[in-house]
Amino acid sequence: MTLTLTLRETPSVPLEAEELRPERLLGRPAAEIERLAVWHGNAEMQVGDFFTVAGSGDGEVRVEGDLRRVKYVGSGMSGGRLTVAGDVGMHAGAGMTGGELVIEGDAGDWAGAAMRGGRLIVRGSAGRQLGGAMPGERAGTRGGEIVVHGDAGAEAGAGLRRGLIAVAGRLGEAAGLRMLAGTIVALGEVGPRAGASMRRGSIVAMTRPALLPTFAYACTYRPPFLALYLRRLRTLGLAVSDRQLEARYARWSGDGLELRRGEILILEDAA
Repeated sequence: MTLTLTLRETPSVPLEAEELRPERLLGRPAAEIERLAVWHGNAEMQVGDFFTVAGSGDGEVRVEGDLRRVKYVGSGMSGGRLTVAGDVGMHAGAGMTGGELVIEGDAGDWAGAAMRGGRLIVRGSAGRQLGGAMPGERAGTRGGEIVVHGDAGAEAGAGLRRGLIAVAGRLGEAAGLRMLAGTIVALGEVGPRAGASMRRGSIVAMTRPALLPTFAYACTYRPPFLALYLRRLRTLGLAVSDRQLEARYARWSGDGLELRRGEILILEDAA
């Protein structure tokens, strides 16, 4: 049976709820879950002060309500499945190492930041720094998969070191900022300054972005890895076309300020 936590009303100030992850909730009785700590502003309170807990707690976890002011939902989760039935606040899924977090609405800034594994699926759109680096850190996501069915804000994949980030809608400006490795796939429009200061890694664009002058054309070919990634994204529900699977891609090497070891791959004849 699904364990369901329902937010009774929107908190007046942001609520930090790092305990809302499967490994901290499953297998516990409702009364024990209600006593878990959350931070309401600078006041330590309990889950039961804000959420109604229902279900046996031996299956997946579902959180319902207007969670736009609830931060850190699913952060640090290492296994299980957690579903957010609506929008969620900042840092959702940050630091995940395993499991699956599904957000049925929009996600706030820093969703999936510093992930090391697992899967984050956002049915709506995501804010800034999707899969990015936490403040003060150089490296962002180090593993796992992030799939966004809507748009993503600025600096998605900033500091990306490993893993896959895919966005079906518009990818905001400076995507892949200071990338170290990993792959970003943009099925929609790509904002300006993509790949700025990237050292390694791949940004895949299905539309023609405005490239920085520090990127240089290298060749046009069929990247062997790309078809595997695109088929994977198709199984995860993104609308990947046969043309995108079979087409050739123009490879632009950059950033020239970082020895041109990264690449932006642009679908051949992209509009």
